[in-house]
Amino acid sequence: MPGVAFNMRNISSIETEYFSLTWGNKMALIAIIDDDPDILDASSLVLTAKGYEVITADNPDDGYKIVKEQKPDLIILDVMMNEPDDGFYLAQKFRKEKFEIPIIMYTSISKALGLEFVAGEMIPVDEFIEKPISSDTLVDKVEKLLQLHFKE
Repeated sequence: MPGVAFNMRNISSIETEYFSLTWGNKMALIAIIDDDPDILDASSLVLTAKGYEVITADNPDDGYKIVKEQKPDLIILDVMMNEPDDGFYLAQKFRKEKFEIPIIMYTSISKALGLEFVAGEMIPVDEFIEKPISSDTLVDKVEKLLQLHFKE
């Protein structure tokens, strides 16, 4: 996948270490919202290889709809989609509407601009993942947030 900001070097080890995280009788459902089809495909591949169910949207409007309708266990959002702040806006909208779903935000702008994002009221997400995305980092953060979320 030329131009993909995703580290796929560990995909064979992910495929051989296949397992699924289930909560009760339900497999964890993850929504990925990103306008880059390569990122959607790569992220979906990594997470489905780990046994997660994945739903995707390539824009904020469709992303909002799938989250509202399908109520995933975790959301992964890109910071910049159609507009530079789409990810921030969507995360704030989910929190204002009392969605308690953990949110991971993909970003490449913090490195480019030399900024450090911190989760809080202005940026109501649980974790950030810098692009290029490491498959190990993605899986580690997803597993950590799901374990914390389902402990509560």
